[in-house]
Amino acid sequence: MTLVIAGILLLGFLLIATENVTNVNKAAVTIFVCTVGWVLYIGYGTDFVMSQHAGEYADFLNGRVASSALVKEFIADNVFLKYVGRACEIVLFLLATMTIVEILENNGCFDFITQQLKTRSSKKMLWILGIITLIISANLDNLTTTAMMLIAMRKIVPNRRQRMIYGSTIVLAANCGGALTVIGSPTGLMLWNTGLVTPSNYSLALLLPCLLAWAIPTWWVGRLLPEHIDIEPVTMRYRGDDTTLNVWQRFAMLILGIGGLWFIPTFHNITKLSPFLGALCVLCVLWVMNEIFNRKLLNMDSMGGRRVPKALFYGNHQFILFVLGMILALGVVKETGAVDVVWNFLQSQRIENLLLVISAGLVSIVLDNFATAASYIILQPSAELNDAYWKIVAYMSAVGGNVLTIGSVAGMVLMRTERLHVGWYFLHVGWKAAVGALAGLAVLLLTVL
Repeated sequence: MTLVIAGILLLGFLLIATENVTNVNKAAVTIFVCTVGWVLYIGYGTDFVMSQHAGEYADFLNGRVASSALVKEFIADNVFLKYVGRACEIVLFLLATMTIVEILENNGCFDFITQQLKTRSSKKMLWILGIITLIISANLDNLTTTAMMLIAMRKIVPNRRQRMIYGSTIVLAANCGGALTVIGSPTGLMLWNTGLVTPSNYSLALLLPCLLAWAIPTWWVGRLLPEHIDIEPVTMRYRGDDTTLNVWQRFAMLILGIGGLWFIPTFHNITKLSPFLGALCVLCVLWVMNEIFNRKLLNMDSMGGRRVPKALFYGNHQFILFVLGMILALGVVKETGAVDVVWNFLQSQRIENLLLVISAGLVSIVLDNFATAASYIILQPSAELNDAYWKIVAYMSAVGGNVLTIGSVAGMVLMRTERLHVGWYFLHVGWKAAVGALAGLAVLLLTVL
């Protein structure tokens, strides 16, 4: 049964890697894998529990006679919920940050971005888009940042080929920026929530490598652009039906939202509570400010259904379910003992940890970068704080997703938005991203080893 459960996970990985071919949603795949995996696990619960948790089960029985019902109760309360808790910490954090973005977007707080793109210089616009994306993605998840920046870029760049180039550099910046902080991607959140890294040490180690992995291919790709480009007129769009905020109120909400996210690591250090609670705290303060600033609209019929921000984007829901399903799917495989067997085999073959973590970059080229990182994190039995292993895995999985669009959720969004082909991306952007990633890796190895 261990082989069956592990085989289902591998099949899930195959479907995730070929999502653009099969059109089978990867969120649905991970939810299916985790559901079937845990059902099979609990069906053979006695064997798994006695091999992995014999001592804990004996304490749980406390003199009672073992039975099938008690085994299932033990698994549900002492094994399964452990992974549910880990997954929900990340999911609740993502839910809070995505809602923060939704409130800011509804009030036009991100309109300042398009206002900055008032240049016909292609290179200047390239770097403005990249820097803004890099900064935002260090605070928000890659999917939300990429979708938001692609929408802003599409409003002002009418030429499709130029949009493909700009969109590709947005993906580069989103993936590299997300790897800069523990709140910028689910990988960093997973490492932070499980006590494997500290925010400051993690960011300092990855700052220069990520900047190189972004800046080198961005400069290189920029050579494909003409000197000047045609742009659509940039205007602050009318939002009278949604908000009455003036420019300064929008700016205040933007500062509160982004500044609040930066405060979350401090909140965690002071209270030792899960980071998602800090994100929810920021959300509730921002929500109250939204209600105060928009109090005139709250009494209008047109605002009756808008006191609560609009539903999150469909893609965000999928992303949340994907993260939840992936953590639970990997958890059930780990509980079968298969992960330990794989790790012991790798050690017996004298495969160095450095070679192993560098291989994460190759895997994430075709497999989603979070799925790659989570697999490598759960494979390592060590729990040493700020170990080089964790930082290299986070970096390699992030920059590996830049080589092909299918390697990251940001790349998949670009493919769907601009109908971009994997071959075009690799020919014009992907191999250059690989060069930048190797340059960043060299710096990272010199820093952490």
